[in-house]
Amino acid sequence: MGVMGRVARKSDRNEAGELDMTTYNDYLQEAVIAARIAGRYQKYRFASSLTIEMKGDKNLVTEVDKESERLIVEHLLSRFPGHDIVAEEGDYPQGGSPCRWIIDPVDGTTNYAHGYPWFCSSIGLELEGELVAGVIYNPVYDELFTATKGGGAYLNGSHLSVSARAPLKHSLLGTGFPYDCATDPANNFTNFIAFQKMARGIRRAGAAALDLAYVAAGRLDGYWELKLKAWDVAAGVLMVREAGGVVTTFDGSTYDIFNDRIVASNGMIHDEMVTMLASVASGGSAAQNQALAARTSEGYVNS
Repeated sequence: MGVMGRVARKSDRNEAGELDMTTYNDYLQEAVIAARIAGRYQKYRFASSLTIEMKGDKNLVTEVDKESERLIVEHLLSRFPGHDIVAEEGDYPQGGSPCRWIIDPVDGTTNYAHGYPWFCSSIGLELEGELVAGVIYNPVYDELFTATKGGGAYLNGSHLSVSARAPLKHSLLGTGFPYDCATDPANNFTNFIAFQKMARGIRRAGAAALDLAYVAAGRLDGYWELKLKAWDVAAGVLMVREAGGVVTTFDGSTYDIFNDRIVASNGMIHDEMVTMLASVASGGSAAQNQALAARTSEGYVNS
């Protein structure tokens, strides 16, 4: 029976009180199935006529978001009916289960609605508040990113490791901007300008989960963003950590998925990124930001 149809029990734990790794993998495989089910539907509907609803001036949702979420939740609850669900589009009752699935059915909805082929499903699992499994699936490229606590991160079955690139001036970064960037001064613009002047380049692709997966894969060396939700980052945070990277808040303190300021990196440029963000927050000029980053990078070796 494995873990099908029930929550984790004490009998699933080893002598150290940790959940058995095979249990993580059982959960992961069901999340993979759910992500692929949603991905097939997303590909089928991609570039078709969509009904678009607005959740704000720039924040939109389509019937594909809602149906993808239904497909994912339906599958997971058919296997684990006692588990709790937190997802972007629906409001689900919380039964106090130690297992909680955190789901973004379509991360990159604006891209999807415009026929821009850069989006994914993101599914993370918390056990007693700790991330233990994550899946990010990009159906356009059929790239399946997976991770389990203590089990590493993978892309289509191949082991992932963060890059070994440093310092910041030799790095490629990712970021994004909040939906209310036109009305709220906390819009990431100043951070973007500072990093653009210092880093090798910045990519703003429009799907936070994929940005984090790309840090785990070594395709990006670092990533920062603000005003994200738990479903944007749950799976990706675990992937970066399992690939050997570092995830913190903007000030370098311990990160949890309900914090709306995230910095993720290969670890080698992390201090530089945190220093840059601190300098911008304190009102430092572009020249001061670059000087601070340069001083922080002393001692790093580019590879």
